[in-house]
Amino acid sequence: GTIEEDAERRDFTVNALYYSIKDFSLHDFHGGLDDLDAGTLELIGDPETRYREDPVRMLRAIRFAAKLDLTISPRSAAPIRELAPLLQDIPPARLFEETLKLFQAGHALKTYHLLREYGLFAPLFPQVATLLTKENNSPFERFLEQALTNTDDRVAADLPVTPAFFYAALLWGVVEKRSRDFANESTLPPQDTLLLAMNEAIDQQIKTIAIPRRFTSDVREIWLLQDRLPRRSGKRAERLFAHPRFRAAFDFLELRGRIDGRLKELIQWWAEYQQANAGQRDELASHSPAVAHGSPADDEPSERAKPRRRRRRSPRRPKEGAA
Repeated sequence: GTIEEDAERRDFTVNALYYSIKDFSLHDFHGGLDDLDAGTLELIGDPETRYREDPVRMLRAIRFAAKLDLTISPRSAAPIRELAPLLQDIPPARLFEETLKLFQAGHALKTYHLLREYGLFAPLFPQVATLLTKENNSPFERFLEQALTNTDDRVAADLPVTPAFFYAALLWGVVEKRSRDFANESTLPPQDTLLLAMNEAIDQQIKTIAIPRRFTSDVREIWLLQDRLPRRSGKRAERLFAHPRFRAAFDFLELRGRIDGRLKELIQWWAEYQQANAGQRDELASHSPAVAHGSPADDEPSERAKPRRRRRRSPRRPKEGAA
């Protein structure tokens, strides 16, 4: 079609700006320049009709508002809260790609606040939404904001970020709560309640957002290492330090420590361990407690003491010449 028809198909007026390399001019078909000057994000066409055509446009409105520091116009914002449930009809695989754009582009914290403000957070993350408070000041909410700030800082510093770390932080509150629930409802050991909680949290989340298995595997390892990092005596520390997800797990532990002061000693110990040479690491591990404060008393399943089975002795063969 024509350039005018193409401009009509854009989502927002600020997306309908065209630069001509022929005469170095800017073509503005829908008042996008005025909206940029006013700091306003304005939808092209009737907002309710456009959102119903593609509910993901509501997420794009949040993304552009956060990225460009714009305010969604009252006209464009009005239908969002009412139409937010339409996101449940979007294929989970598409929503995974959209969450990457929302939270991995350097504006994760602001995006999170806007999603909550416009009622779009709960359709994406229903389990997590049940933990949120009006005051936005629970320990989990402060932890999540720390994680999102950390992600933004890494993007600003041109450091790599991974969806696994984001989803590990996002669902951590759900895992902690369900693990406590399972512990209260059963006599299962802590490792089993943690595994049950992890599986449930991921299984529920992928119904809404199809997180690829290569990322959910890393999420699980980050969580499992939170349970293993306190047990660092003997050879355990060496094995944990060699784990492929150790660094991500330690960063995760540091984030937790900003909210939970009981983790301060454990974080300091691992920070020293990483800077030490081989001999110093052996010394640290030899004077380390097997279990830190607040950690389960049981060892990891692979190192639990197992009952020894008595070997069945075969009957003795008679010597040659014996009767």
